[in-house]
Amino acid sequence: MAHLGLPESMVIPLGILEAACTVIYLIPATSVLGAILLAGYMGGAICTHWRVGDPFVGQIAIALVIWLAIYLREPRLKALIPLRKS
Repeated sequence: MAHLGLPESMVIPLGILEAACTVIYLIPATSVLGAILLAGYMGGAICTHWRVGDPFVGQIAIALVIWLAIYLREPRLKALIPLRKS
């Protein structure tokens, strides 16, 4: 955490925040909200790593998997974001 410029005391709050977002994502009724929250969390992780010059490809991959999974399991998103027209 120190090389990212964050105090060690942030480990537990960040872990709780990520776990809460993941639980919201895993509940079917709140999964879209969870995807939005996790995307924001991953965006923060990407910015933090980018700022210090660390690679952030892993965070991008996780964010893409989150959105791909929610797109495939949520029919309302397919109506909003069609990949092709019928």
